[in-house]
Parts: sequence; C-alpha cells; structure tokens
Amino acid sequence: MLLVSPGFHGYHSAIAAALTARGHEVSTHVYDAHEGVAGRAWHQVRHQLPRRLGAGSLRRLAQEETAGALAAAEHSHPQAVVVVKGDTLEQPFWDALDGIPRITWLYDEVRRTRWTTERLARIGPIATYSALDDVDFDAAALDSRHLPLAYDHRLVASPTTRHTPVVTLIGARYPVREQVLTVLHDHGVPVRAYGRDWSSHPVDRLRTWRLGTPGVPAGRDLARAAAYDVMASSAATLNLHGDQDGFTMRTFEAAGVGGVQLIDRTDLEGLYEPGTEVLPWTTPEELTDLCQRAVADAAWTHRVREAARARTLAEHTFDHRVAVLEDAWDTA
Repeated sequence: MLLVSPGFHGYHSAIAAALTARGHEVSTHVYDAHEGVAGRAWHQVRHQLPRRLGAGSLRRLAQEETAGALAAAEHSHPQAVVVVKGDTLEQPFWDALDGIPRITWLYDEVRRTRWTTERLARIGPIATYSALDDVDFDAAALDSRHLPLAYDHRLVASPTTRHTPVVTLIGARYPVREQVLTVLHDHGVPVRAYGRDWSSHPVDRLRTWRLGTPGVPAGRDLARAAAYDVMASSAATLNLHGDQDGFTMRTFEAAGVGGVQLIDRTDLEGLYEPGTEVLPWTTPEELTDLCQRAVADAAWTHRVREAARARTLAEHTFDHRVAVLEDAWDTA
C-alpha cells in the first residue's frame, strides 16, 4: 500500500496506522516534505520568498513534488494507492498509477485547490469531505463518495481530566475567527488562541510576515498531541468553519478527546447530536451564554464530554474512514 499525502499536521501517520491496523503493509510518501530547519529554510528561499515578491512559480514547485511522488510510486511497486489531496501532482504521476487500485481523498473544497472537474475525471475514484462537491461530482458522472474527516484515536491514549476555565481556539487566524474571539474577550469570557498567526513570538511574526499581533491572549503553534490536550482540558473549545461546507478535522478531534465543542454549524445530522454531544451556536449572544455556562457548570460539561467521546470512538475514527476507502479501490 502506498500512501501519498501532504505533511499537514501529520495526519498521514493516522491514515497509515489505520491502514496498517486493517492488515496492509504501508509505505508513506509526504509529497510536500521540507524536513528539518535547513529544508524549511531552503523552501522559503526557493519558493515562498520569490512568490511573495511576485517572481515565484507554482509550476516549479509542482514539478518537484510530482517528481518525488513519481519516484515513490516507481520504487514501491504498490498494489493499491491512497492519495490525500494531491492537487499539485501533475499528470505523469497519475499516469504511473494506471491499472493500480487507488482513491484520492480531498479534505478541502475543490474551489480552494488546483483541482478542476476535468482533471479529477482522469484520476480514478474520489472521496471528498465536502457534501456539496460530492453532489457536483455525481452530476459530472465522477466516481465519488462523501467521506467526512476523522479523529486519530491512537495519538492520545485517554483524554485529560484536568479542566481549566478557558475557552480556546486552535488554528489559523482568519478574520471571522479573530472577530469571534474579540467579541468573547470584550464580554469578559476568558479566551486563548493557539497558532503561529496569533502568537506574538518574534519567530512566529517572522514566519508569518507580520509586525502586529491580535488583541486576544495567544500561544504558539501546538503539535497535534498537545492540541488534543488543550481541547480536552479547556472549559470549551471553538470550532469555526466560516464558508466551508465540509466539517473540519477539529469537529471529530474536539469531540474525540472529550472536549466541549462550540461549533458554528447546525447541519450536524448523521454526525453528532446537537446540544448533547456538541454545542452549535448561531449568534454572538448565544455563543457568549454557552461559554459562560461551560466555564461555570462542570456537571453539564461532563455529560457533553462523555457523550461526544463515545459517539466519536464508535463512528468517527480514521479506522472507520479507511474501511470506506478500501471499498472504493476494491471496485476501481
């Protein structure tokens, strides 16, 4: 089994572990890896900085990533292939997979990637976290299925039982997220954001090409295991989607670690029970009230935590998702 994936937060390791648990021998190729300080620095100089100065080319980066993925495919002689996202990989890589059972799992809406319907029609079966994209793919006669994201239950053996009176957000600093945190902060809710875009650390300012910092308490990037611990130990944790129609990985992670999840979505049918397993909200006032109750009412949040974790372990781990991927390549 060859798994070809971006390095995004190390989720490829969760997918590989789930495949291994189902009896596959897995070889993983991270197609956008820039290992170590030297590798990251070289990537910044060769690709990121020229693009910011208007002189860079996505094509050169795509060619390099394609060459690496193609070499991995030729070296491993796989009997089946799982590709995650893969929008920067050019046609020679996909041509090398002809005749091999495979599936590509998209964790972004197509509009956020370099994929087009025409390109997707040539690569074989697709799984997408976006229910709306799945409808469009079906209309275009693509071999597609809707497959939500998942929780990595192997990363942390058991959730923390230490709870702090803070409402947290872990993730990129988008305008909508900053607005929500600012409103809560202004209303006296104890909040804290984590991530390089929020952090005032000089290294993080340099990495994100900025001088200022937001006016809410913030911490640096967290490794996934540490992020799981923060979500579990928070009075509540925010999961903000904005204009995404697919549910983020955070949806399943916050619930899976036994966190109290405040989610800006109400279309949870088939995933979680609103008000019992996760806490949806639609207005700032409603969110503020939920935050204040979560900080004050430990007995209530304990019931939410237990229900959320139980539902996730029963239905929403990577093991559950990999079984769907197997069905797709069996019929490819």
